[in-house]
Amino acid sequence: MIYRFRIILDTHEDVFRDIEIKASATLEDLHNVIIQSFGFDGQEMASFYTSNDLWEEGEEISLFDVSDEPGAIRVMAETYLEDIVDEHKTRLLYVYDFLNMWTFMVELADIADSEEGVLYPNLMFVQGQIPEEAPEKEFIAEDIDDDDDDFDEEYDLDPEDYDSLDFDENWN
Repeated sequence: MIYRFRIILDTHEDVFRDIEIKASATLEDLHNVIIQSFGFDGQEMASFYTSNDLWEEGEEISLFDVSDEPGAIRVMAETYLEDIVDEHKTRLLYVYDFLNMWTFMVELADIADSEEGVLYPNLMFVQGQIPEEAPEKEFIAEDIDDDDDDFDEEYDLDPEDYDSLDFDENWN
């Protein structure tokens, strides 16, 4: 089986790549195809995140296990596409370079049979050029009330009165 993905850079301009890859490939294989098709050098950390129809971030699948407890998180090299993506779970988020936060929406567009003579992974289509810098994210704060004053009054807090706070300001 072949998965056909559209990988879209989260930006205002249309910047995306259409890629075919074997369903039996790992997320690390998909990671490598993405960085090559967008022209990254591959020297930065990256993660995939499972996602739902609203593009909400789910479980992290990291390039390397950087957790305190070995084996606590899934890693790309040990996670197969066919185990996390199917006709019902079609979306992933991909973040490359956690300092610049290049963020991509990865969507399964089609599941097909492999074609004889085609080498996979296969870059099928390219639209747009990646910008010089990662697009800035526009965070929209919804349902935020200006209740900070109410909180301070309710708990009798004075932000200027450090002596009454229960912490050691010289902790290190």
